[in-house]
Amino acid sequence: MMEKIQNNLKFVQELIRLRFQHLMMFRLGFWGPFFVDGSLFLVELLVFQAIYANVDSIGPWGKGEMVIFIGTFSLVNAVNMVVYFFGVNNISGKIRNGEIDLYLTKPISPLLRLSFEQVNPGSLPLVFLSICILWYGVRLSGVKVTPGLAAGYGVWVFLMIILWYEMEVIIRSLTFFVVSTNNITRLEEAGIDLCMKIPGVVFKGFYKLLFYVILPYGIIATFPAMYISGSGSVKMWIYGVAVVGVFGLLTAFLWKTGLKRYNSVSS
Repeated sequence: MMEKIQNNLKFVQELIRLRFQHLMMFRLGFWGPFFVDGSLFLVELLVFQAIYANVDSIGPWGKGEMVIFIGTFSLVNAVNMVVYFFGVNNISGKIRNGEIDLYLTKPISPLLRLSFEQVNPGSLPLVFLSICILWYGVRLSGVKVTPGLAAGYGVWVFLMIILWYEMEVIIRSLTFFVVSTNNITRLEEAGIDLCMKIPGVVFKGFYKLLFYVILPYGIIATFPAMYISGSGSVKMWIYGVAVVGVFGLLTAFLWKTGLKRYNSVSS
């Protein structure tokens, strides 16, 4: 088991190295995304400023918690954009046009290769800018950050990065079973857009069921923000870990089942 993990890590490192070599061959292609993603981030920040400028609180949260929430969602999204989004986002297209055949013939997990072959360093500025927002939110809310608190927050962010990855793979794995996933992808985009602007603490009834259980984008920034602001609980930890675990099992099931019923375009 350990040997397999080590081999996978070496493979991922090699994929990233090759990706950087390819990008550096085209310098504009390497540095251009830094400017584009940084500019988009600033525009997004102005939108949030316009939304929250005249709002003192949302539900039980004050401005400090809201800024931490925004920074957390931005951080998770930025890591997603850097590490796996562009690889995972190509899954549906590769299934439809048969390119996934090439991945099935290699002695490595197709999903592993698909996930990490399109690493995007152009989104790294978003990571640093998100951390700046977090720092401002912590100062604004008066939270005293200890090593233990920072470590716990880091664990929450890591769990939410995994959850976002699972959600992306699940939605794109549905291409194995249906003709088109366009409507599902639109639902994903709408859910992310809503949960990026509105913290999960204000969701009630059907909306809480939808964004905490069915499409749990509502917990991605809410739970880490609740933890670092001191309003977390043991139940929150249990629920968060359970959601990541359940969606991890669902991801593995859909992917493996989809591969079994997949018919090559060339067959």
